Amino acid sequence: SSHFGSSSAPEAAPGSLVAKLTPAVRGMAGAGKSQELIQQLLQAEKEAESLIATAKKNRLAKLKQAKEKAEEDLKAFREEQEKKFQKEMGSKAAADPSSELKGATQAEIDMVNRDYAQNKDKTVQYVISKVLDVPTQLSATQKQALMMGMA
Repeated sequence: SSHFGSSSAPEAAPGSLVAKLTPAVRGMAGAGKSQELIQQLLQAEKEAESLIATAKKNRLAKLKQAKEKAEEDLKAFREEQEKKFQKEMGSKAAADPSSELKGATQAEIDMVNRDYAQNKDKTVQYVISKVLDVPTQLSATQKQALMMGMA
């Protein structure tokens, strides 16, 4: 008597064809089941390898993207610093250090000219007064020298 819906295998009369085939069918069903499990494992393994490969590709892509971004940022920073440097150097080069020196030198020359103009008349008067101030008497030293020469 067979029981449909029950988990136990159908029971067959001893020595019947069904009784002889039942272990073989059970073995085949077991082999089919294990073969199916092996296929599932192989499929799962392939999927896992695929996931790992995808993750590695994504990781490399992100690393590459991060490197490119860092290089872009660095390039922008370098350009900004170079512009800043050129601007500062341009203003210093345009300032021309010799023009600053020329200005200081011209100021000194102007000051000397002012001093000359202010003191010229006094100096001329002083020199003229000394040239015209001729003593009409002999100094003691001159008298002594004359006496020695006469004696």
